[in-house]
Amino acid sequence: MNTPTYRAGIIGLGFIGAADQVSGDALGQQVGNLDGTHLEALAGNPRIRLVAGSSRDPGRRSRFEERAGVPGYADWREMIAAEALDLVSVATYTPAHEEITAACARAGIRAIYCEKPMASRVSEGDRMLQACRESGSLLAINHNRRFHPNYRRLRDLIGDGGLGELTSVNLQWSSGRLGNVGTHLLDALRMVTGRRVEAVSGTLDLAGKPDCRGPAFQDPGGWGLMRLEGGVVVTVDASDYARVPMSLSLNGSEGRALTGGDDVRLEYWDGRQEQWPSRRTEATGMDRAVQEIVAWLDGRGPFAYDAEEALHVLESIVAFHASHDRSGAWTELPLQGKDRDRLLNSG
Repeated sequence: MNTPTYRAGIIGLGFIGAADQVSGDALGQQVGNLDGTHLEALAGNPRIRLVAGSSRDPGRRSRFEERAGVPGYADWREMIAAEALDLVSVATYTPAHEEITAACARAGIRAIYCEKPMASRVSEGDRMLQACRESGSLLAINHNRRFHPNYRRLRDLIGDGGLGELTSVNLQWSSGRLGNVGTHLLDALRMVTGRRVEAVSGTLDLAGKPDCRGPAFQDPGGWGLMRLEGGVVVTVDASDYARVPMSLSLNGSEGRALTGGDDVRLEYWDGRQEQWPSRRTEATGMDRAVQEIVAWLDGRGPFAYDAEEALHVLESIVAFHASHDRSGAWTELPLQGKDRDRLLNSG
């Protein structure tokens, strides 16, 4: 029996979309430091045939065409109408995610691999989920720790009581940007604890740090508390100009787990220690995500990551903004009324 090959396209041919270092230079970041890119993950999968990309920027299109050897479209609508795609990566700025995702779903594209944060408003995320449910399309959000074997191993360890009873969690990172950076750690928290956020008390950092994606965006960091299901409290320390390592510390009655990047360190209160090194050299998080999308397209079982969980992470971030406007008062989830339309101005 012949193994099918799936046709893929990329919308947004910048830094993470098309491994474009010119775009990375504008952000002050290196492609080589990423845990994969859409271009590399799609082009490197033997079951995927990358057939096109789209960007409004002629320089990005030209560089993409040279690297990938496939056409670049100026209009993504033209691309999805012309190319009979099975899979589309949405690697644009966040404000465009809803429109593009919904259009891909209506066009019958079976899988949509969308950048984080999921949307600019919770209500937009609601509509993205609804559009994909109506079409039967898979919506996968690029929180790459979801696909890293160490994080899945840590999820299983905690779920099996390997740290004892979970007592508290501490999150910290530098550079602020609750929406664009914090989304990774908050999603990892959701994954490894298996607990939803019930309420947030937050204060934003209003230092006014310029956003690396340009003056059209403002994505502050901040400080606060989150209450998880079961009463576990999470502290968040993520100011705009902090100089601290990215860290997720999960504290239990028998020990704690320390991570943030790809490796995990376990410290037990009886003196035992254990180290799980990074396995990025085997495959990037995005490579693994595309492998699992292909398995879903093959019909080999459900996809491991429900996009509703990414929406919950977005809602938790927006709750920081809502709480700040209420002088740090506890803000319950799910958000209600106008808070679901509150703008997260993240690029």
